[in-house]
Amino acid sequence: MVFIPLSDDNPLRSIRFQWVTVGLIATNVVVFIWQNGALGQATAASFALIPSELLGVGILGGPAHGAYDRFNVPEGYTLLTYMFLHGDIIHLGSNMLFLWVFGDNVEDAMGHVRYLAFYLICGVAGGLTHALMLPASKLPLIGASGAIAGVIAAYLILHPRVLVWVLAFRFIPLHISAAWVLGIWVVTQLLMVLLNQSDQVAWWAHIGGMITGAILILFMRRPGVPLFDRWFTPV
Repeated sequence: MVFIPLSDDNPLRSIRFQWVTVGLIATNVVVFIWQNGALGQATAASFALIPSELLGVGILGGPAHGAYDRFNVPEGYTLLTYMFLHGDIIHLGSNMLFLWVFGDNVEDAMGHVRYLAFYLICGVAGGLTHALMLPASKLPLIGASGAIAGVIAAYLILHPRVLVWVLAFRFIPLHISAAWVLGIWVVTQLLMVLLNQSDQVAWWAHIGGMITGAILILFMRRPGVPLFDRWFTPV
């Protein structure tokens, strides 16, 4: 990761508080505690998205009874449940950090209800893209990266000129525009999906979520919310 985001200079304009963003972060943290406690990682894999099983029974089909399916979860449901599971604390922390820094302003641009729908749709689209591009994969897909990729794409379209505090290469503090921070992230995902054809990292889920977010923000933002920081005033 080239840049670790810390905060942005971008106050809320339409909502008083980012309730949905905070709620999503809290839900992911609670689920992580649950899957590493009473549920257990092996059992939690029942809620992961497994491409070969999802495509084997179809989105509307029942459980595939694969190696990971201990709860008989219908495969279509895993398109939602997979995005609330994480492999370890670093996986969880990095995803939630991006959501915290960039999610509030996307929520502000859409409103609470539409933003929640947007987030879930991006996550589902990321999971479907991953499954369609790697249909034979038997590895469980977990993580909020597909949904957060949609948030990142929406933020980049809304606020490319906003300044963001980041740690470059994990150590160097910089105050640079979102266009650089998120633009480099987007380019990295595109390069990795071309160079890395394995199913060890869900690059295709990132691409699917990102494209979906870029399209949806055009239609789901509040009336009058400008794109590309038109009428931008630095704060």
